[in-house]
Amino acid sequence: MFCKLPFRVMIRIEVGDPLERPTHTEVARMVAAVTKRDGDSITVSVTVRLDGPMLESEEAIQDALNEAGMLLEQENLERFDTDGSPIQVGPVRLTSKGRSPQVYETPYGPVQVERHVYQTAQGGRTYCPLENDARLILNATPRWAKVVSYKYASLGADSVVDDLWECNGRSISNRYCKMLGDAVGTFATAKEEAWNYELPDFDRAVASAAVGVDGTCMLLLDEGWRVAMAGTIALYDSEGERLHTIYMGATPEYGKEAFHTRFVHELDRVKMQYPDISYIGLGDGAADNWSFLSPLTDRQLVDFYHASEYVGKAAAAMFSGKKRAQERARWLEDRLHRLKHKQGAASRLLEEMEEFAASHTIRGQQLLSGLKSAITYFRNQKSRMNYSYHVDRCQPIGSGVTEAACKVLIKQRFCKSGSRWKEEGASAVLSTRSLKLTPGRWIAFWKRISQYGYSHQLA
Repeated sequence: MFCKLPFRVMIRIEVGDPLERPTHTEVARMVAAVTKRDGDSITVSVTVRLDGPMLESEEAIQDALNEAGMLLEQENLERFDTDGSPIQVGPVRLTSKGRSPQVYETPYGPVQVERHVYQTAQGGRTYCPLENDARLILNATPRWAKVVSYKYASLGADSVVDDLWECNGRSISNRYCKMLGDAVGTFATAKEEAWNYELPDFDRAVASAAVGVDGTCMLLLDEGWRVAMAGTIALYDSEGERLHTIYMGATPEYGKEAFHTRFVHELDRVKMQYPDISYIGLGDGAADNWSFLSPLTDRQLVDFYHASEYVGKAAAAMFSGKKRAQERARWLEDRLHRLKHKQGAASRLLEEMEEFAASHTIRGQQLLSGLKSAITYFRNQKSRMNYSYHVDRCQPIGSGVTEAACKVLIKQRFCKSGSRWKEEGASAVLSTRSLKLTPGRWIAFWKRISQYGYSHQLA
C-alpha cells in the first residue's frame, strides 16, 4: 500500500506577461502547473495577469487558484491509491483489475484520476481502496461533500448552485447538489445512534436541563400538510444561563414512535453524563406532551408565556372597555407577577376567575369565551404552574427554546415558498440541519467520517 505521509503544499503566485485573461464565465486556460516535487511537498506555480478592472482580475485569480487546487487535489487523491498489489479486506482477498480513470469532484473543480480497482477471483462487486481510504462520499472529496451539504442544509438546491458559482467559481447541477446533500444526511441518520456525540466541556457546572418537544406543519408531496416534530434538550448553569442545546427533528410520522425513541435515546445519554441535575419537562399544554415528558423528567411546567396569554384573555373579559384599560393593565401585571413569584398563585388566580364568572354577566361572546378558555386552561394545567419554585432556583420556565427549534430547524428550511417534500429527502436534510444547529456536532460528525469513512459503512 502507498505510504500516507503528511501532505505539504507550497504555492507561488506570479504576475505574468500580457496574455488573454480567463474570465469567471469561461473555463480557465492553463495558468497553473506543478513545478517541483520533493517527497511529500509539492510546489505549484500560478501565473495570472493582473490588469483591467479590479473585479475581473479578482475573478481571474479565483479561476487560477481553482486550477491550482485541482492540480493539488489530483496529487492528494493519488497518494491514497495502492501500488496494485493484492489486498485483504476482512476475510476476502482482492486483486487489482488494473487502473481505470474516474472523475472526482473537489472544492476546486472536477479531477480525473487513474486508480486501481479490485475484485475477488470469482468476480462480483468491485472495491476501490482510494475511494475508501480518501473517505470519498459518492464521487466527492470529504471537503467538497462537507461544503455542499452544509449549504444544502440551509438553502434550496438552486440557491446552493448560484452561491457556489458566485462565491467560489464552482459549477455544479442542482440535481448533483441534492444527491450529495441527501447522501450525507442519510448517512448521518444511519449513524445517529452508533456515533455517540460527546457533550462539550463547559466552564461552569451544569445545574439543570429543560426537555421539550413540539410539532409544526410541513408540506409533503404525496400527503399534504403533516406535523413534523422538533425536540430540544437544553443545559443550564446554576445562574439560569443556557450552556448548550441539542436539537432533534423528525419528518411527519403517524404515532411519533420513531422520533420518541430517538429522543429518549439522546436524553438517556445526557442523563448518563449528568445523572444528578434537575430535568424539567416544558411544554405548551398539549396532553400528548405530558404523557411523553412526565416519565422522563423530574418536574413538569407548562410554558409560562402560554399561561400568560390565557391570563391576558381573562383580563380582557374582566376589565373590558377602553375606560378600564389602565385597571386592566395593572391587574394583569400584578397577577402575572404573583403567578411567577408566589407559591400557590395559580390556584388562587383560578378561584378569582371562577368567582368572577359566577357573579358577573359579561357582554360579548368573545369576551365570555376568552374567560372560559382561561378557566379551563388553569384547571387542566395548575399542577404544572409552580413557577416560583423554579424561578427561585434559576431554572427555566419557558419553552421558547423548543418553539424556536420548530422555526429554525423546520420552518426556515422546509416551508420556503413553493416547497414540497418527499419524506426521504426531508429526513436527510433534517438530519444534516440538526447536526449544524447543535454546537459541536457538525465538526464531530466529519471527524468520524475521517476516522471511519463512508462507503464501506453503508455496504
